[in-house]
Amino acid sequence: MDLARVSSKGQITIPIEIRKKLNLKEGDKVLFLEEDGKIVLANSSYIALKEMQDEMKGKAEESGLVSEESVNELIKNIRKEQLED
Repeated sequence: MDLARVSSKGQITIPIEIRKKLNLKEGDKVLFLEEDGKIVLANSSYIALKEMQDEMKGKAEESGLVSEESVNELIKNIRKEQLED
């Protein structure tokens, strides 16, 4: 268990082991979430990436991109269109 003291300005220092586990670096933003009556600290970049992944899930298949070949064909067509413009 790690312990941190709250300063007069409401600031805390996140213990090094917690920073490592959350992959936090200087300048990163943290997110405080309430879950089941507890406050959870999370790396906001990780949460944003996870939300984006969840939002994009299944979109490739819906667009017909079901294989590496179909992705390569789409890229080829986009490049061809850009060269024609």
